[in-house]
Amino acid sequence: MSTLKPRERDAIVQALRAGVVPKQGLRHLQVGRVREIEELVRDIDRIADGGAAIRFVIGEYGSGKTFFMNLIRLVALEKGLVVMYADLAPDRRLHASGGQARGLYAEMARNLSTRTKSDGGALASVVERFVSQAQREADETDTPTGMVIRARLAHFEELTGGFDFAEVIRRYWEGHEAGDEELKSAALRWLRAEFATRTDARKALGVRTIVDDASVYDHLKLMSAFVRAAGYKGLLVGLDEMVNLFKLTSAQARNANYEQILRILNDVLQGSAEHLGFLMGGTPEFLMNTRRGLYSYEALQSRLAENSFARDGLVDLSGPVMRLASLTPEDLFVLLHNIRAVMQHEDAMLPDAALEAFMAHCSDRIGEAYFRTPRNTVTAFVNLLAVLQQNPGVAWSDLITGIALHPDQGDDMSDVDETTGAAPPQGEDELVSFRL
Repeated sequence: MSTLKPRERDAIVQALRAGVVPKQGLRHLQVGRVREIEELVRDIDRIADGGAAIRFVIGEYGSGKTFFMNLIRLVALEKGLVVMYADLAPDRRLHASGGQARGLYAEMARNLSTRTKSDGGALASVVERFVSQAQREADETDTPTGMVIRARLAHFEELTGGFDFAEVIRRYWEGHEAGDEELKSAALRWLRAEFATRTDARKALGVRTIVDDASVYDHLKLMSAFVRAAGYKGLLVGLDEMVNLFKLTSAQARNANYEQILRILNDVLQGSAEHLGFLMGGTPEFLMNTRRGLYSYEALQSRLAENSFARDGLVDLSGPVMRLASLTPEDLFVLLHNIRAVMQHEDAMLPDAALEAFMAHCSDRIGEAYFRTPRNTVTAFVNLLAVLQQNPGVAWSDLITGIALHPDQGDDMSDVDETTGAAPPQGEDELVSFRL
């Protein structure tokens, strides 16, 4: 913990208190899930070697899906991959006809990350790296830079949408050479799917197509090829909150999105995609509900069905579906220990006996859910430490018995009205409180 910077510490604490996953400093908190991480690292190596991978990370609300996916994202960045990620939402999904799929791609493009720019916004630096490499090659071979770029992107013309993609990169280089910031900006806007009409794109760049609802997956494949051309090892696409597809009231809209997932799954499993990986996070309802989930689409159910031999404690982590195992009580103790080390100075450290008493109280209040879905437990513990820090005269033993803790019910829509497709009104999240 000695390497923890104050800014990093504050970001971790604020995120944990809000019940969300920190964007940085995950190495200070990670516990358990060793086998799952090893399996995903193998996937990343496979992507870097020219293969493809897809994983559905399945876990209850509050079980650590987002934390796990962010951890894998950071591993991918360290191994030289580029990462695009976004949360699905009502206005962002894989397939649509009203701009929602383009909106998802635009969000992913804004969040595009590299090892040196891990918080997103790295698209411009990736394009600049490609252009710089082309200029260096041109200088070494005494060849015009434009010809080098054309040669390096020649194979793009064999890919769907590749001709205009390559043309946009060439236009960026022209802007780079001429000092035309407007042209460079227009090229980046096109790459970020920010052009809403073909007319605007043709006027600004001379290309006839844009990234639209129908071409999102094709452009992800183009982006994976481009980051390779820029010297990176591949592209990992992270999509969280996939349960938003489960929430779609229209069966036709859900099936269209599931069909897009099937297309991606088939491409990956059949070896048609290269240097490309997908990480999709969702709840068990999203996967297994036979009326609204992935299992409602027969072709997906057959491909994502569990290994019938993986029972009675046996596991199979090689398939597309990765169920996050519950944290053990020992794992949770280590997690609380790590959080304590992040938040407190050693001379004011809460004793281990307090951690044990806190866990016993959680177990009495909500049973085994305190380590199966640990988000509320973690939030309660962070709040406990905060109160102790700001009230030095209060004994931890007096506080623990006053913690009001509730199971994390989430909003996985298991209580959706199947006849109308409508969800009941959502109440406020359960609160964790302390009585002094």
